[in-house]
Amino acid sequence: MKAPGLSVVLSSLVAAAALVPVVVLLFMGLGAEIAPSGRMAAVAANSLALTGLTVIGATLIGVPLAFLTAHTELPGRRLWTGLLAAPLAVPSYLGAFAYFAAFGTGGELHELTGLPFPSVDGLVGAAVVLSLYTYPFVLLATAAALRNLDAGTLEVARTLGMPLRQALWRVILPRVKNSVAAGALLVALYTLSDFGTPAILQVDTFTRIIYVEYNAFGLERAALLSIALLGLVAVVLFLESRVGSVREAPGRPPRLALSARGRAIALAGILLVLAGALGVPLGIFGLWLAREGLTGFDPAILLNSASASLLAAVGAVAAALPVAYAATTGRLGRLLERAAYVGFGVPGIVLGTALVVIGLNAGFLYQTLALLVLAYVLRFLPLAVGNIRAPLERAESGLVGAARSLGATPREAFRRVTLPLILPGVLAGAALVFLEAMRELPATLLLRPTGFDTLATHLWRVYEAGYLGQGAVPGLLLVAVSGGAVWVMLNGERRGLGPL
Repeated sequence: MKAPGLSVVLSSLVAAAALVPVVVLLFMGLGAEIAPSGRMAAVAANSLALTGLTVIGATLIGVPLAFLTAHTELPGRRLWTGLLAAPLAVPSYLGAFAYFAAFGTGGELHELTGLPFPSVDGLVGAAVVLSLYTYPFVLLATAAALRNLDAGTLEVARTLGMPLRQALWRVILPRVKNSVAAGALLVALYTLSDFGTPAILQVDTFTRIIYVEYNAFGLERAALLSIALLGLVAVVLFLESRVGSVREAPGRPPRLALSARGRAIALAGILLVLAGALGVPLGIFGLWLAREGLTGFDPAILLNSASASLLAAVGAVAAALPVAYAATTGRLGRLLERAAYVGFGVPGIVLGTALVVIGLNAGFLYQTLALLVLAYVLRFLPLAVGNIRAPLERAESGLVGAARSLGATPREAFRRVTLPLILPGVLAGAALVFLEAMRELPATLLLRPTGFDTLATHLWRVYEAGYLGQGAVPGLLLVAVSGGAVWVMLNGERRGLGPL
């Protein structure tokens, strides 16, 4: 860290480590026996259909809610805005687990009421569940754009005789369509990468079939499927990079009055969404906790999750420091930073498959805690880099130079100027990596040492064994952990620690 040259060398090593899994998959995929075209086509069709249905569902939920929270005089608007963003704090596999247990013949709702409830298995059910946990991407992106609009354009359209509904459709929506598209692409990326929801709800997407092939010792076929999935993810990332927000001079945002009937309908819709996204999992896990208590939960599982996640947080910060510093020194450093971000765009199941191959070829790593921690570091490194880079840029832009001009040595300038400025970002990045690692499922399933259970994998084992009631404690703990992750994220954004 004393000189840019050292930071670039260290960043090169980090970038190479991030790229190695992708290279390994490419070599493995080249030697794989190509699956029957019909099966590959069916898996691709399921993945694309689930993604498309989820994008439609999330958009149909997120856009109206964005209008309600940004442009109307809804009672308790700020409270509803926060609550409607809360489903981001619940991993979709938790929702899928709760819906799987609640619905269908013999489900908890059937047992409680005696009424028949449809099963949520299959493509449509998975799309509904994923829509409930991804709509905040669309909601937040659209609401942010709506708040920057000026009421003058809408008022002119109304003055010229255009009905409100038509004015919203023809005047307001076109000005925020890029933000809607950006949120929808994030939904698509999340859906393509998600493993838990399609696996629990029995939809043969790429992520589920990769795991099936891994369990059947078909690593080469798993690698080939991983490459196909990476191709779809790359297309979504490219489209996302091409979508830019429309910049407007901020003005007085529109405020639309709601009739008594309109308020009732709006509040009923909000409560229905929140009941589906938050009420069902919290209700099911709470019911199980009241019924079965702590039965079947070993506190060592929480210790395993915490210890592995803590090691990942320390490792991610150690790797992020030279990457963030190199990114402030020039074009090469920024290029290396981009390379280090590869892990964040690689689905967990794909990264896990690649690291399994590496572990098998380097026997001392296979099924070790070190390999699992490495997966967490590569996967969540950008969270640490993003939190450290912004305050580091502020420090390097002038304050360090001023300290040096006053006679401070490089080490003293770092200790007295740079370190105090970046410390909040370091701590926020470490906390966010810790919390995200705690709830990571697919990579943990593939890479954990034998007998090493985390909260996420214990919940998965409970699902596979059919002892669903024992999922109460890990489920509620994961909800708490996820809430902590969102709190750290929002707190970091308020303090201006950089993109998370």
